[in-house]
Amino acid sequence: MKQDFTFTIKSIRFDEHYQPSDKTRLTTNFANLARGSRRRENLRDTLSMIDNRFNALAHWDNPNGDRYSVELEIVSVDIDVEGNGSTFPTVEILKTNIIDHKRNQRIEGIVGNNLSSYVRDYDFSVLLQDHNRGEERFSTPDDFGGLHGKMFKYFVDSEAYRDNFSKRPVICLSVSENKTYHRTGNHHPVLGFEYEPNETSLTEHYFRKMGLQVRYFMPHNSTAPLAFYFFGDLLSDYTNLELISTISTMETFQKIYRPEIYNANAVAGEFFKPSLQHSDYSLTGIEYDREERSQLAVKQGKFAEEHFIQPYRALLEKWAANYAL
Repeated sequence: MKQDFTFTIKSIRFDEHYQPSDKTRLTTNFANLARGSRRRENLRDTLSMIDNRFNALAHWDNPNGDRYSVELEIVSVDIDVEGNGSTFPTVEILKTNIIDHKRNQRIEGIVGNNLSSYVRDYDFSVLLQDHNRGEERFSTPDDFGGLHGKMFKYFVDSEAYRDNFSKRPVICLSVSENKTYHRTGNHHPVLGFEYEPNETSLTEHYFRKMGLQVRYFMPHNSTAPLAFYFFGDLLSDYTNLELISTISTMETFQKIYRPEIYNANAVAGEFFKPSLQHSDYSLTGIEYDREERSQLAVKQGKFAEEHFIQPYRALLEKWAANYAL
């Protein structure tokens, strides 16, 4: 008989007063900003960048560029594997909400945006590294990302998800340094020009196991395309304001974390190969330690191995084998 997991969903406001919980991955975009002596300035400046970008994209009936603001919720999802009340932090995602000050209206945005996952840390920073240690050619373990993908799809299909969110998630990531992107003739009024990669990637395969497909778009006045991972139809399932809430939020994070690509002083052309070695870019002034982030990913992967993968291995393997796609 298939084991039914139970999910608990909690949310907290992401604002200048935000402090990460002890369950939050410290490499997560929003958590990394809320640390250090300038934490409040970091958060305040980040939120201001998001609002400014939103109003620049939602420019119609918005002559002063101040009609909208974006509220963010950090959504934490814990899983109870055995049904005994003991939980493990599965994923954290962001939920956008749009405030229309002209109409005094609060509009639901998109859930997803950023994806934080301890199990993904385990897959990439522990399992994948161990598998390739001492090997001449890079390869992936059998069914790499299979458990994580099934757990994510199970969550999105769960009653807990349906009770809390009206639409399926959209995850927005940066482009890969290992690929070249070609601008197509397809242009969306909000998402901008579509780009296509010259080849697939490990990240795309990983997210495909989560049930997500990907398209790449570069919005107006952006310097590089963003990767949008989604279920269904990205262009038809979401409104312009919903899409803008994701663009403004995730492009702001990328400008802070990957300024070489997303705050570059030159715009991506017809053919674009992103690089973190690019030197012609501007800094946002918001503090961020990229080196620490890569080191913490390994620690977080080990945490998942010790507290989730190993204790529940037999049960998880049995569940995954019986999971109906």
